[in-house]
Amino acid sequence: MSWIAVAGGERNWTCPDIFSSDAASGEALLPRGSLVIETRLSPHGRPQMLLAYERRHPWAGRISLQALPGGSVVLVMAQGDAVFHTVLPAHENGRTDVLRLTFSWDSPRRWARLSVEQPEGDEVRSVETPAPPPLMLSDIFTMIHRPQLCERDDDVIYFAVSSAIEPVGPMPSIFGETEVSTPFGARVISKLKPGDLVYTHSGELQPVLANISRRVPALGSFRPVRLRSPYLGLTRDIHVAPHQKLVIGGSEVEYTFGREAVLIPAENLVNGFTGIYEDPPLFVRYHQVLLPNHDAIQVSGCAIESLYVGRMRRDRDLMDKTLLADFPARSMPEQFRKGYQVLKPFEAVTLAEARAA
Repeated sequence: MSWIAVAGGERNWTCPDIFSSDAASGEALLPRGSLVIETRLSPHGRPQMLLAYERRHPWAGRISLQALPGGSVVLVMAQGDAVFHTVLPAHENGRTDVLRLTFSWDSPRRWARLSVEQPEGDEVRSVETPAPPPLMLSDIFTMIHRPQLCERDDDVIYFAVSSAIEPVGPMPSIFGETEVSTPFGARVISKLKPGDLVYTHSGELQPVLANISRRVPALGSFRPVRLRSPYLGLTRDIHVAPHQKLVIGGSEVEYTFGREAVLIPAENLVNGFTGIYEDPPLFVRYHQVLLPNHDAIQVSGCAIESLYVGRMRRDRDLMDKTLLADFPARSMPEQFRKGYQVLKPFEAVTLAEARAA
């Protein structure tokens, strides 16, 4: 079991196997799990109560998660007389537009962790704490299905609850049926295994070190983008996460931007013709491959960045929080990103139109 509740946009869902009528109204607890919130941050520098709920029966309890000017995050939980409080300080680089917050806890182990990351970035900030009081299933049900009884900032894109300790860090971002170029022809990415060879943007062959996948709510930074052929050289439509970057080169790029190649996040191509947002079922599964040297893989006529791990091998604590926790640290490559320019939305649209002409 993993995701048990999701609220975002017009979707409000709880797992019927978990939230029976007794659980939804009784005193059942969730002793281990994760709360994930994705939110835009206020451009006005005001405090934001991202999510807050309080009850009085069968005993007093509350939960609140607040973002403060400067980028600090404050979490408060209480059950009866037990009160839990933790603060994740602001980063020296300051606030960003969108953040994903992941609060995970394991009450039997007396452990918890609050993490903050940018969906489009590589950095993860975390603080570990003693165990908070476990959430009541009835509280989760109320926050999902009775939003009028809880406080939620308008800038919150979605929040979701899992019964597992959810990973943070590098995320997969390509649909499993996407075809990747190999020496033996096109193969769907979900079938690639460690040791399989794939063609990269540079024309070289690299072996797959790991193929990671994750099932996530299809909302916010996980809402699929459908990139349409023949734009950007695609020979067929593909589906990727909004922050998946494409490497685009060619004469139009050199003429317009003075560079051999540029990077375009898929979300910058959502314009009604090159790319569109899809509304699939509530959950989607993404895949991505790790290569020895960071590069783009050849996908249906286009080059898409492979998983980037930077110098994560030097930080075992960070590795343990990610989908690569079981990957041997001694085999983890150190990767360096080429200094490609990342195009802004209007630049991406201009290039897409030129490539399709």
